[in-house]
Amino acid sequence: MRSRRSLTVALTAGTVLIATAATAGAAADRPVAVWEMDEHAGARTMMDSSGRGLHGRIGSEVRTDTHVRGAIGYRFDRLRPDSPPPRPGHLVTVRDADALDPGTRDYAVTVRLRTTHKFGNIIQKGQATVSGGNFKLQIPSGIVECLFRGSSGQLLVSSPRRLNDGRWHTVRCARTDNGVTLTVDGATVARRYGWTGRIANSWPISIGGKTGCDQIHVGCDYYAGDLDYVEIDAR
Repeated sequence: MRSRRSLTVALTAGTVLIATAATAGAAADRPVAVWEMDEHAGARTMMDSSGRGLHGRIGSEVRTDTHVRGAIGYRFDRLRPDSPPPRPGHLVTVRDADALDPGTRDYAVTVRLRTTHKFGNIIQKGQATVSGGNFKLQIPSGIVECLFRGSSGQLLVSSPRRLNDGRWHTVRCARTDNGVTLTVDGATVARRYGWTGRIANSWPISIGGKTGCDQIHVGCDYYAGDLDYVEIDAR
């Protein structure tokens, strides 16, 4: 089971700073969805403990009730990149809901992850070319990247070091009217200033890869590793 943390983020444009989360302004503090990911083995519904009822559908290839290094979570096995056919059973999805769209609000996504791999999309809502913008966390080459794309542009922040070391890491990415910030294990590691504008699309939340892909023209970018929990907050 996960240990709830309140993590916030702040940094400099195009520069990496190290700071404690306590020094950053609170970007978002009201839970929109809390997925503890502690369901029993074989479960096919991911429960939302926020009280909003934003439950998810667990794909048949996702291994629940995985115990590793003191945590219980989901395991996503490695799939060969860009090798058809697509594997929707590798994903956890949550139906589209207005509450899950950042809109113009302060908005933050927190995940606790553990991986030894170096590829894949961790969580997203929408994809690169969809109307209404999108956001996502991904881990190319073991570097966590967080992107928000909206009506006024996009901002991307990256962790300065690789996080695919087999240890648990808590990653929080927040979008405010001042910019996008990234916190890793309670320390602020990256920030870009600016305003992305409104983000609202009709796509589901997808955990573990893309929903709109064929592994030929559009890769599914499947995540490989463990997730202990995911939380979305907004103000």
